[in-house]
Amino acid sequence: MTKRILCAVDINGPDGETGILEQAAKLADLTGADIDVITVVPDFGASVVGAYMQDHDVETAQDKAKKMLNDFCLKVVGEENNAKIRHLVAVGSVYAEVLKAAKLAGTDLIVIGANRPDLKDFLLGPNAARVVRHSECSVYVIR
Repeated sequence: MTKRILCAVDINGPDGETGILEQAAKLADLTGADIDVITVVPDFGASVVGAYMQDHDVETAQDKAKKMLNDFCLKVVGEENNAKIRHLVAVGSVYAEVLKAAKLAGTDLIVIGANRPDLKDFLLGPNAARVVRHSECSVYVIR
């Protein structure tokens, strides 16, 4: 039985992510599960770009992402359902943060979207494929 669903969305492209959250909400309604919605802000500290960013810049990005995530969820599932959702903003690599959040929350099901892969994705593996490969729980992938 599914008790907790983790829905991973890219808040930078919210229009393409609507179906992912809608499906997660439907699954939660069917099973009575709680929903966590996560978005991941890139970790600029490990890159060349990070040398030009201060800690407060990353915090500002997290704060902005948290507001965008809340607004997105409100738009997609409405005020009543949004109040029941736990909104998570992580910093780092998408697949690693999704897997970490799932493990910490005791997630039973991860709902994640997958775009049509490019050649580079076949060589490196897109985030959805990495989540599927390494997850300790079931993963529902939406194209």
